[in-house]
Amino acid sequence: MRRKGPVPLDALLASKEMVLVLGSGGVGKTTISAALGLAAAVEQGGRVLVLTVDPAKRLADALGVGALGNTATRVPDEAFADIRVTPRGELWAAMLDTKAGWDELIRRHAPDERVRDAVLQNPLYQNITGRFVHSHDYLAMEQLHDLHASGQYDLVVVDTPPSRNALSVLDAPARMREFFGSRLLRWLTVPYRSRLFTVASKPFYQIADRVLGSGFLRDIADFFVLFQAMEKGFVARAEQVEALLGDARTTFLVVSTLETAPAHEAAFLARELLRRDYDLGAIVANRVLPPSLTRRGAATSATRLAAAAADPDGALVPAVAAALGAAGPPVDERVVRDVLVEVATRFHDVALVAAREAERRAELAALTPQVLDVPHLDSDVNDLRGLMTLVAHLRA
Repeated sequence: MRRKGPVPLDALLASKEMVLVLGSGGVGKTTISAALGLAAAVEQGGRVLVLTVDPAKRLADALGVGALGNTATRVPDEAFADIRVTPRGELWAAMLDTKAGWDELIRRHAPDERVRDAVLQNPLYQNITGRFVHSHDYLAMEQLHDLHASGQYDLVVVDTPPSRNALSVLDAPARMREFFGSRLLRWLTVPYRSRLFTVASKPFYQIADRVLGSGFLRDIADFFVLFQAMEKGFVARAEQVEALLGDARTTFLVVSTLETAPAHEAAFLARELLRRDYDLGAIVANRVLPPSLTRRGAATSATRLAAAAADPDGALVPAVAAALGAAGPPVDERVVRDVLVEVATRFHDVALVAAREAERRAELAALTPQVLDVPHLDSDVNDLRGLMTLVAHLRA
């Protein structure tokens, strides 16, 4: 779903109920997710939830809410008072709990109490669900659906797993639907549906039992027979989640730095979202060098600075040394000269990086209605004050 033009950040957030934030690892995706939630809570009324499905626990630190779990925690009013901000709405945060999530899924989709209790008490249940391929991804989509259907929150911002694993989240509903029609599930459950197969496979089961332990494969089969009884509920929910991802009330933001690998991943994600006809609201370019570094005047200034600093009779070095010494102990002019010359002569390298960033930004801009730039900040963002600084850059 390609937009015709850019939409200001606050307007974009106000028009949506779900925002999924995608991106490769280490680009600041979790922090950007928190900043988006904060921006919506401050500017808009209602309840805003930031849900992280990234196992890293950085979000709780940034919001100052302590440990996060499956139950949402509200960012206290005192935290906003400390930064002199009065939000119009409420900001909540939660982290996906895989074990609790699977237990809730079983309780919801089991056709009756007998199946529910049998699955929850199955000896392999915890191990299988804990190691189930992409279980974290599927649970994230289940919880996303539940949160949307509950109406508890006016906006849910989802911090997805890093890199192309983000696509695993989007593909999780389809994979679950396909699983119920797979050969693997039929192979695991056919001994209980076919007397002939059971007789024919008896030697295999006897050997497997001697190698793996008594009843190992039977326990697996028991679990998946019970799991298959919940097929109708799982398939129906998967279809509903897929519809939600493509709904007009849902949008996607891709976060990236302008380094080669992350920018390549961001372009891949953006193209994939467009291919699926999902709404791509924006790409966030994080830790961007100032565009002024690429101007010809900047290079000229660096050349002149190097010459002035190297001039033994010049007035620049003594003036800078005096200015620096006014704020503390005196500084050695030779050290000041070395620093100025080094900075000036290395400017070309920095300008080259900035020019390459500008090229990658242009490539990303061709895929989205807008690129939101966030510059390199003086310090790490680890509290609400830092997040508010980030919000200001996103709005600009």
